[in-house]
Amino acid sequence: MAPFVPHTCAAAAIRLSQIALDNQSRMIRRLRAKLATKRRESAAIKKDWKIRLTEIGLCMSKKIERMRAKNQQARESNPECHHKLQTRIHQTEDTIQEQHLIIEAQMEENASLLQTIQGLQEDNVVPFDDECEEEPE
Repeated sequence: MAPFVPHTCAAAAIRLSQIALDNQSRMIRRLRAKLATKRRESAAIKKDWKIRLTEIGLCMSKKIERMRAKNQQARESNPECHHKLQTRIHQTEDTIQEQHLIIEAQMEENASLLQTIQGLQEDNVVPFDDECEEEPE
């Protein structure tokens, strides 16, 4: 039985290495799945933000046009009203710019989170493929 002991120890060591590689492969697959999910969520959120930004822009543009029309009427009828409406138009334009900046900041934060996830995945990458070559017995 003694001659077989080193062979058995080597086989056990190989098996432990295979188990460790299998565990790492499972972890990598899980991280890749999470990354893919985050990418899909990020793309959906980004698309939703762009749609909302467009809707906000269109809505604000309509409001600005209505205010300008009212402004023109007020300019013709009352200079004081003209000044008040001009102030409201500037406030509305400032609000649009602020909302646009907020949305851009959120999109950048989302991109930063995605890069962090990718960095974590790269830190856990094993130099082997998921499929290990099996030795013939």
